[in-house]
Amino acid sequence: MKPLVVIPVRGGSKGIPNKNIKKLKGKPLIEYTLDAAKEVFPIEQICISTDSVEIKNVAEKNGLEVPFLRPDELATDTASTYDVLIHALEFYEKKGYSPEVVIILQATSPFRGAKHILEALKLFDDEMDMLVSVKETKSNPYYVLFEEDNNGWLVKSKSGDFTRRQDCPQVWEYNGAIYIINTESLRKSSILNFQKIKKYVMEDVNSLDLDTPLDWMIAEKLLETKEFVRALNQ
Repeated sequence: MKPLVVIPVRGGSKGIPNKNIKKLKGKPLIEYTLDAAKEVFPIEQICISTDSVEIKNVAEKNGLEVPFLRPDELATDTASTYDVLIHALEFYEKKGYSPEVVIILQATSPFRGAKHILEALKLFDDEMDMLVSVKETKSNPYYVLFEEDNNGWLVKSKSGDFTRRQDCPQVWEYNGAIYIINTESLRKSSILNFQKIKKYVMEDVNSLDLDTPLDWMIAEKLLETKEFVRALNQ
């Protein structure tokens, strides 16, 4: 299986300014993902897709090559992940490397390690459009999620006669840490239209996605816990 690992990292961030290179316990956030990727893949298979010279410099100091900066049309808030992936894929194909799978590792998942990537890779097969990392959601649509009807009344998002959360069907939430995508499927449609998707389940703590200042505070507190750091490095 020939992979292309894409780490998409824009320079701008509204929730946490410059978060991809902001230091989390003394280490730029992106480095957590770079370190995990380098444990699993040769550096020539790892693509840092960015519009930022600062991010490019951090990646290169960590031994990665950053052979391009994104064109302007892919450096906006409205640029789609699909377009970013196709751009990276076509760039490498022009260099003579034709990946069979595209693997997305988002830099905002610092507690996704090499062991998680390896476990996910073992579950993937070429019958799938995508294998994606998930966690079991606490916001179960059978129990705690509601929508407004035409009269403004709250109704359950998904109908079901359950009196205890434990009795509800399990519902999975993408955690943003790992996406393993069949290249042929990606050529045909965007991720949103994939039909053959399977899951790789991760623990809540490893699923932490840093999107808000509160998320950042939680990550810092976890890294102050010796037991957590020890478990993270095992």
